[in-house]
Amino acid sequence: MKLEKLIEYINYEIIQPGGRDPLAAEVTAVQLDSRKIEPGNLFVCIKGAVFDGHKFAPDVAKAGASVIVIQDAIDMGQISSEVTVLKVADSRYALACISAAWFGHPARELTTIGITGTKGKTTTTYMVKSILEKTGHKVGLIGTIEAIVGEKTYPAPNTTPESYTIQKYFREMVEAGCDCVVMEASSQGFMLHRTAGFVFDYGIFTNIERDHIGPNEHRDFDHYLACKKMLLNQCRIGIVNRDDSHFDQIIEGATCEIETYGLSEEADLRADDMQLVSGPGYLGISYHVRGLMDFPVQIDIPGKFSVYNSLTAIAICRHFGARPQAIIDALKDIRVKGRVELIKVSDDFTLMIDYAHNAMALQSLLTTLREYHPHRLVSLFGCGGNRSRERRFEMGETSGRLADLTIITSDNPRNEEPQAIIDDIKTGISRTDGKYVEIIDRKEAIRYAIEHGEPGDIIICAGKGHETYQEIGGVKHDMDERVLIKEVLEEIKESK
Repeated sequence: MKLEKLIEYINYEIIQPGGRDPLAAEVTAVQLDSRKIEPGNLFVCIKGAVFDGHKFAPDVAKAGASVIVIQDAIDMGQISSEVTVLKVADSRYALACISAAWFGHPARELTTIGITGTKGKTTTTYMVKSILEKTGHKVGLIGTIEAIVGEKTYPAPNTTPESYTIQKYFREMVEAGCDCVVMEASSQGFMLHRTAGFVFDYGIFTNIERDHIGPNEHRDFDHYLACKKMLLNQCRIGIVNRDDSHFDQIIEGATCEIETYGLSEEADLRADDMQLVSGPGYLGISYHVRGLMDFPVQIDIPGKFSVYNSLTAIAICRHFGARPQAIIDALKDIRVKGRVELIKVSDDFTLMIDYAHNAMALQSLLTTLREYHPHRLVSLFGCGGNRSRERRFEMGETSGRLADLTIITSDNPRNEEPQAIIDDIKTGISRTDGKYVEIIDRKEAIRYAIEHGEPGDIIICAGKGHETYQEIGGVKHDMDERVLIKEVLEEIKESK
């Protein structure tokens, strides 16, 4: 592809032309990894938290790159005069626009849905995919758990991938026959311009709470909010939770058409007449949709947050002509890996897996489950190593305060001693009157929870969620809680 076509939508300065007509030069590939450079490639110097691509400019020039895109100064003395060097204000933004052009602007061939918010993104994306597929659409998905492209799935290192990867997925989706895509759009994704280069048809803002504030994330809440709000300036129709306490701040300055959903009478689409539903080893919730649509819904996922997630999905899918029965059927069948995922182990008590891995998420989860009036609420979790110790204190205190029994175990200890992490969690629990046991081995902790389950208990295995590994000493070992639970049940059966 000619260089002039790749940089059509960015502002740039030619620092070095690299030839008489540099914009007419053919680019053979777009790269942001200096180790993959081949002759004729365009290399974008990305300034990251750990590595700065500008430092590798001389290396990529020697390896045959024909174009280098920079945002900071480089040593031009080490760059061959045959290399075209372009300077831009932000190389990440440039990468997004260049990537979109490289793959032929595939977003223009899809109906694009972006979902942002502190909570609910993952579950909502799967609900949307399920409903739209019941309606006859072929749907791609990009999110925290995985990317689904036609019949292929790709693991997800980040909630929102690099812009080049997003555009690559979009092109693959088009070729696989997808007509729409739903994706999680994180605050980091907006901050790092991973979602630049195209306009979402629908942008959804689920909620916002204090999270992701700290080194290498957001300097404060205002910055976190500002990054998430970028979605409402990058979409045609914005769908926003009317009940969020920051609603007025969220929509301030939005350039899109705004619709709302929630429990409030002011919401365009709202949930009414909520009822908790439960049975042997089962928890759910039902409600009635009112406003822009009118029909009853029941979901086999517990809690008020399930109402919000499903209502979000309905607000989106309404625009695709989804009929009530298709929505009802899709939501009744929905299961999201590691998101309040019910695992059938007994008719006497309920066991579930959830990704809650900070105090805020754990509090929300335990508070929700407490509404079902369990005989006992049992919380099994650990905390990650090489992360804030304060998170451990907070999670310990939250579980000690809200659970009847806490089973402290290992999560991803990484390069820390598991016992040291457990001791920090115990420090948090000691601020409460909560009862606890400590079992370092996660499988044995799960065994304890199942063997000591009492009629009417709700047991939550928190923290790992969809993850299928445990990171110890810098090495990822296979570990899926679903597999552990199955093994424990088989071993208990054999021992009888």
